Amino acid sequence: MAIQRMDNVGIVVEDLDAAGAFFVELGMELEGRAQVEGLVADQCTGLDGVRCDIAMVRTPDGHSRLELARYRTPAAVSDGPRNKPHNILGTHRVMFAVDDIKDTVARLRPHGAELLGEIARFEDSYLLCYVRGPEGVIVGLAEQLR
Repeated sequence: MAIQRMDNVGIVVEDLDAAGAFFVELGMELEGRAQVEGLVADQCTGLDGVRCDIAMVRTPDGHSRLELARYRTPAAVSDGPRNKPHNILGTHRVMFAVDDIKDTVARLRPHGAELLGEIARFEDSYLLCYVRGPEGVIVGLAEQLR
């Protein structure tokens, strides 16, 4: 038995509107918003009394999605500072292919994006960078050079 596809990546945030605006500015499309609660939510998360607002955003090609979630109950738990380095254990970034990396970084700055380092050139193949976005999420950007 093999998996069919990766459906989405979930990111827990405190400010759902700001996180959604960041990813929409990046070029993702808001697929929808909903509130999740009840027995099924409790059972699959292993938490009691789940009440969560979600926003689902998808890439323009329709193949990849992020589920942004704001927990009302139980309250979200912080595992430390939000400015963790890139080499922290566990999930640490989401990478997107972009048309124009410099323009993308410029458009994301008003939404709180900060470069972790600088835009780097990998051979004659890619321009690459990491930005820290909303809630401390590290977002990788890659522009393929022609």
